[in-house]
Amino acid sequence: MLMDNDIRPPMPSQPQDPTKGQEEPTESAPVPPVEPTPERIQQVKIRQSRRKRTVLAIVLLVLLAAIAFIYWHFYHKPTPVQPTTTATSTVKKPAQTTTGPGLQLDTSKNYGNKYASGVLPVGDGKYQTTEAKQGYVYTCSGYAQNLKTDSGGAGVRGPWFTNNNTEYDINKKAHVNGSVAWQSSFTNTLSGSTRTIATNDLPTHPTGIFPIASTDPAYSYDRNPNTIKAQTLTFALSASPTYSATPNCMGGQAGVMLTGVALFNGFDAGGRDAGAWEVQDSCGGHPEKQGEYHYHTLSSCIKDIGVKTVIGYALDGYPITGPQMSTGNILTTSDLDECHGITSSIVMDGKTVTSYHYVMTQDFPYSVSCFRATPINPPGQPSGPKP
Repeated sequence: MLMDNDIRPPMPSQPQDPTKGQEEPTESAPVPPVEPTPERIQQVKIRQSRRKRTVLAIVLLVLLAAIAFIYWHFYHKPTPVQPTTTATSTVKKPAQTTTGPGLQLDTSKNYGNKYASGVLPVGDGKYQTTEAKQGYVYTCSGYAQNLKTDSGGAGVRGPWFTNNNTEYDINKKAHVNGSVAWQSSFTNTLSGSTRTIATNDLPTHPTGIFPIASTDPAYSYDRNPNTIKAQTLTFALSASPTYSATPNCMGGQAGVMLTGVALFNGFDAGGRDAGAWEVQDSCGGHPEKQGEYHYHTLSSCIKDIGVKTVIGYALDGYPITGPQMSTGNILTTSDLDECHGITSSIVMDGKTVTSYHYVMTQDFPYSVSCFRATPINPPGQPSGPKP
């Protein structure tokens, strides 16, 4: 047995690993951070600012879109589109809202309140016998002759006259004392082409005491000796009067009011301004020699004096309205035609219609100053207004 001296065949050689005995590779050491430069810091700030502005803009757009959505669906009321025959039009409609004969009321205009102070022009002798003229009464020749010869009316000029007697202050004018109630009878009926108004001429409001008592301060200026008496007056008026471009002359009576009272023109018996000279009661009325109670001016006892409100009818059948369009917007003589009228929308017999109508104003000639249609003769006065 061989021991230490045994020779053994060599072991097959094994390929050697070139990396054997070497250490395993390790990760690279971290690169130390680079200190930011001022330029880099500025660029970062700019990018952050842009992002903020972008976000803010998006928020605002969303908010505006939400507001627009809410308005459109809950508040916006689109105007219906009216069919037209042309693609475009530049023609503007006039301010007037009505169409009809004669002068049209401009509903968009503020006419003002010319006589807010109560100082009014005096209309003594302002009548024409040949043609109608704004601010004058167009009188028939026979009636005009009476104006030149009759000396009736107030006897003394009152202290309310001013400015060399060319004006008078309605606030300083005397009134007849008293408050007498009457049993009024009044009907207004339509039948075919006729409007029939029947009245006893006694008003729906109280009157003063007539004859004027000697103890009444008004007696110093006007000694009206007449007594108010019930009348039997029937006005058979045209319900569809025909407008005439050529006015008709008038006599002393103009029409009848819905208070049941007769309406006379703006003159006293002598052709003077009745509103300035004669002393009426607090409702603006007084009796003539037959006892017929009447107005010459707009009665203060007629409360609704709107320009759309019919307060009476003229002898030619056309309605009479008040002068007020709105507070502080009141028509005067200078706003009306030569017969003291205009065309506009009014409420008549419970319906809104477009019609020519007369307007009672604060200033002379106060009411109807000629007739646009053919008038009837006043009841109880068969002579009537004749040329």
